[in-house]
Amino acid sequence: MTSKAPVLIVGAGPAGLVAALTLLRNGIQVRIIDKEPVYRLGERGSGMTPRSLELFRFLEVPEVDETAKPPFPLRIYKPGTLTPVKTFPLTPYMEPTPNFPYYNPRMIGQQTLEAILRSHLEKLSCFVEVGTELHSFEQDDERVLAQILRSEHGEEHLENVECRWLIGADGAKGVTRKLLNLTFIGETRDDVMFITGDTRFSSQSIDREHWHVFSGGDTKSLNIRPSDDIAPDGFQFHMVGSGISHLVSDHQALFDHIRSITTADIEFRELAWISDFRPNVRMVNKFGVGRVFVAGGNVHSPTGGQGMNSSIQDAFNLCWKLSLVIKSLAPHSLLTTYTTERVPVIAEMLKLTTQVLRKTVVLTTNTAQDTIQHNQRMHMLGVNYRTSPIVLDEFTPHPEDVDSYGPIHTTGLVAGDRAPDASALLAHVGGPNGAVVVLPEPRKLFDIFRPWYHTVLFFTADVAWAQAVARSVDLHPTVIRKVVVIPKSAPDPKECNSDIDSLLRDDEGHAFEGYHVGIGESRVFVVRPDGCLGAIVKGKEGLRQYFDGIFGPGDTAHWSIHS
Repeated sequence: MTSKAPVLIVGAGPAGLVAALTLLRNGIQVRIIDKEPVYRLGERGSGMTPRSLELFRFLEVPEVDETAKPPFPLRIYKPGTLTPVKTFPLTPYMEPTPNFPYYNPRMIGQQTLEAILRSHLEKLSCFVEVGTELHSFEQDDERVLAQILRSEHGEEHLENVECRWLIGADGAKGVTRKLLNLTFIGETRDDVMFITGDTRFSSQSIDREHWHVFSGGDTKSLNIRPSDDIAPDGFQFHMVGSGISHLVSDHQALFDHIRSITTADIEFRELAWISDFRPNVRMVNKFGVGRVFVAGGNVHSPTGGQGMNSSIQDAFNLCWKLSLVIKSLAPHSLLTTYTTERVPVIAEMLKLTTQVLRKTVVLTTNTAQDTIQHNQRMHMLGVNYRTSPIVLDEFTPHPEDVDSYGPIHTTGLVAGDRAPDASALLAHVGGPNGAVVVLPEPRKLFDIFRPWYHTVLFFTADVAWAQAVARSVDLHPTVIRKVVVIPKSAPDPKECNSDIDSLLRDDEGHAFEGYHVGIGESRVFVVRPDGCLGAIVKGKEGLRQYFDGIFGPGDTAHWSIHS
């Protein structure tokens, strides 16, 4: 028997679930499988960067921000003692601004995150098939024919699945990467081991208000973080060192080792989950072959908390493009930009986390803050696609700063950068008898950005000009939103016609300031479905050139620019 699905997703971790939800939000049906017989336990990658929080807002998953908690301050102890020598925040707190509403990382256990995402899939009638793994596949120009192996009641059943596309979100050790014969580039650190796990214990010495960092002997670092996601007495631990591999299988030895390093009075109640790995720092040379792609298929050091967040962004980048291709709105060549855009970002991520790893294996109380404390680059708000072949900037055509994992850009925007938010925008809509009515509830740009359409922002005081340019873009309304943003000094609009979807007055100046547009200027910004700036242009010709690169030449049946 052969079943059919537009897209088969292998792996139901964060990357696979985000891929599934992004496609479903785009109206694309998916089938998602996972080899584990039950949903995974474990805090695992529990750090959530500000950029990931933004993406979950675009995906309409508010529970992530509502559930995630600020990280505890880190407390460093003198080796082999319970004497604290330094306390500092994981990252210096930054007050959110109208352009950066998510400025600080948050913590949420991966098992909690996955449960939230599954609940959204289930609302869209998509359910993770556990105990089901990819066995093999073959592909041609039209389809992928996959064999999946399903385990039920101790019996295994092979099933053929014919799909148009396959996404492997089963990790660097997953079968998808191996079947694609993708090459790993990078290094392996055999001299260091990481052990991480979730446990329950009580202690008079280890409180639930700090993230505790101990060391001693061959254990360079033992981090213990309270987590209510595990249990009211739950803690996640990370251990880095050499000569500790036996602790994974000998739980009593693990408990004794933690007591020895901390010198704390600990009464262990449960070890809920444990895993070990070597800090390999490797990435695939490309993110797909033909109709099969990988998301999150890179091996990285857990230092820096970038891996899970990067895999989420892999999935987001791929799936808005794949949705357009599946709908026959964009050519297959658009999918080549998935590798083109993400490879430089992942390469920089690996470089960044490797630098932290090298400091971690020689950690001392004097270097702890410099090693562990996150800098601004780790927030991922500066991740960009400035060198992408499908972005267009008529104002800065050849940007000098091409660091794809750069710091937050506050002095100017270039196509490929993150699109800023802006708050306190007053929406003007058509009312009775043609009158223009101002809605009482202020809006934000992040209320508008979504992964199933492009948002074209017209910054201008000349509403007639914006309407004329908007009218020239003939795209199906399901894949574009046209928004005019006017300054406080602009005349009151006399009408709201169908050429635009929203007219927003920026009385507080947050939008014009955040997008670096002068009050007397007119500029057009195209925000991609992934919340990045696809184009910064002057008008019709720039829009035509940008959308040519996404949807194909404008003389096709998909769209056009009118003069």
